[in-house]
Amino acid sequence: MNYFKEIFRFAIPYKIYGILNIIANIFYALFSALSFVALIPMLKVLFNETDLNPVTTKPIYAGISSLKDFFVDSLNFYIAEGIKTDGKFQVLTYMIIVIISIFLLKNIFNYLAMYFITFLRNGVLKDIRNELYGKVVSLPVSFFSEKRKGDVISRISTDVLEIQHSFLSILELIVREPLTILFTIFTMFFLSPKLTLFVFIFIPISGFIISAIGKKLKRQSDKAQQEQGHFLSLLDETITGLKVIKSFNSEENFNEKFQTSTNRFFTISNKLLNRQNLASPASEFLGILVIAGLLWYGGNLVFIDKSLEPAIFLSYIGLAYNILTPAKAISKAGYSVRKGNAAAERILEILNTEDTIPDIKEAIQIKSFENAVSFENISFKYENEMVLKNFTLTIPKGQTVALVGQSGSGKSTIANLITRFYDVNKGVIKMDGVDIKNLTKKSLRQQIGLVTQDSLLFNDSVKNNVKIGDCNATDEQVIEALKIANAYEFVVDLPQGINTNIGDSGNKLSGGQKQRISIARAVLKNPPIMVLDEATSALDTESEQLVQKAFDKMMQNRTSLVIAHRLSTIQKADLIVVMHKGKIVEQGKHDELIGKKGIYEKLVSMQSF
Repeated sequence: MNYFKEIFRFAIPYKIYGILNIIANIFYALFSALSFVALIPMLKVLFNETDLNPVTTKPIYAGISSLKDFFVDSLNFYIAEGIKTDGKFQVLTYMIIVIISIFLLKNIFNYLAMYFITFLRNGVLKDIRNELYGKVVSLPVSFFSEKRKGDVISRISTDVLEIQHSFLSILELIVREPLTILFTIFTMFFLSPKLTLFVFIFIPISGFIISAIGKKLKRQSDKAQQEQGHFLSLLDETITGLKVIKSFNSEENFNEKFQTSTNRFFTISNKLLNRQNLASPASEFLGILVIAGLLWYGGNLVFIDKSLEPAIFLSYIGLAYNILTPAKAISKAGYSVRKGNAAAERILEILNTEDTIPDIKEAIQIKSFENAVSFENISFKYENEMVLKNFTLTIPKGQTVALVGQSGSGKSTIANLITRFYDVNKGVIKMDGVDIKNLTKKSLRQQIGLVTQDSLLFNDSVKNNVKIGDCNATDEQVIEALKIANAYEFVVDLPQGINTNIGDSGNKLSGGQKQRISIARAVLKNPPIMVLDEATSALDTESEQLVQKAFDKMMQNRTSLVIAHRLSTIQKADLIVVMHKGKIVEQGKHDELIGKKGIYEKLVSMQSF
């Protein structure tokens, strides 16, 4: 229940619907009990009990101790009077109308209770999903290098849906069903205290047996949800890497992995559902045992002891059976709560995850970039091995600095650190002399445009992909950005121009076209600092030339950090920094570095060859 306490905060904005649901449930429970009491006078007429025990004088109330006798005598008196004036059939008709009215009211309040709970339940569902999505977007990139994407998707979809069902169940558990049982037991006790005490001997035994059935449910539910997250991750990876899977004829291998996961889910789900399904028949069978005991003991009171009237006894049996339905519902709700608790735990794990790269309380907003970006003796590691060691570099405003070196030398890490996707372990990165940790992440990233090797586009139109750079941009501004990026020449030929949908991850476009759309997005943002992370390494020669021209236009009058494998793209840089195993080994202009006959000259020779 600890996890549900945290989930219940999402219900606070919808508390009015919860209150209305409780009110409707109170009336439902009341009329549910009265519906069986209303049968008593009808049964008395049918069994001619009023003829056997006629009451000719109106009873007088003599205190709460004689309330039951007063109720029974009054009932017999009014039935007898009604039969005298209107006849038995007419009195029976009146009673049927009363019974129908009570059942109608019972079902109206039942509908109203479910009507109000729908708004609360769906509102909670919406708010949890929204908060989860907001949290996922706000968490640092490092979080998703540790978590499977499919597992996160499973938590936002399946686990939240489980919370929805269990949330409804727990409200029934707390309000509706207990009230129905309470009103019913109160009515039963009023009609026959002896029989009611007899029932209470059996109820704790039944509860113990039902509780024993569900002990392992939460643990099994948690396993099922984890396994579901696993095969959703496999599905996500399969769709993303379908070309690789097909090209290496690995369909059978991935099929086997997926089927192994779904088979585990099949086994766990069977155990889980079979245990859950046992709740209803077990509680119903135990309920019938209670009814059987009632029939035996009640028959004794009617036929031998003669302390209970047959009509009241039959209504009492109906009331006793009326407990079974809410008892079964409570039993099912108990199982749902255990499942929901496991789902709540997984959801709250994400919601309660601390942002490892937070804005400090005194963080300031940087509104413009004026002087330089400096890396001062920074060191960084992703796990155990240091990727950067005492790295120092200054990038003055308006200059283009290129980072080159072998794979794994730490070039792309610089791009991750300047944008604060990760924080340095040692040292400091400054922008205009201010530690970037003292700046708000939003204002810092507003100063930086990032173009990566992988052109990350979305399943939307060209226009909306470009407008990520500036959501308020006009169509004219979008077109101008596309022209600067040398992209408008192919966009204009698309079926709907800038409004053409480019497919999942932009797969309707070529690699060069996707990269130019990414450049247009950065151009529209118009940041003073541009970071190009191996942005041309995946392109063919012709596409690279088009993209390079786009870069040249975009980088005019900007501060640029270019991370490059292809050295032909950075020969005009103001400073070329050669990296090796996280350290700077050479730096200077192209001609200077060639003249040194060092690592840079070897890299150029290898690429030229």
